[in-house]
Amino acid sequence: QVQLVESGGGLVQPGGSLRLSCAASGIAFRFNSMGWYRQAPGKGREFVAAISSGGSTNYADSVKGRFTISGDSFKNTVNLQMNTLRPEDTAVYYCNRHSFDGTDYWGKGTLVTVSS
Repeated sequence: QVQLVESGGGLVQPGGSLRLSCAASGIAFRFNSMGWYRQAPGKGREFVAAISSGGSTNYADSVKGRFTISGDSFKNTVNLQMNTLRPEDTAVYYCNRHSFDGTDYWGKGTLVTVSS
């Protein structure tokens, strides 16, 4: 059974930093892409960032220059370094793993709260 487990969420002041991590277990194959989505209170889930098995990265415009994604397709791990956090970054962050056969797996989410 494939499981994605996120860690690293928490409460941080505006301008601060957090690092999210996600590890997939129960799967032996490298990922096609792995990334992060988020859902703020009262809003839909939105794309944040992703990294491909080849190392290409993609970011939402709202986080470009502030967030950095890294990962290892063989270890099925992904990290998200979040700097210069803003109150509007407050959300539940979900890890996503996209397989070469088109299957998507999701973590249960980790809460990030940016507040003074």
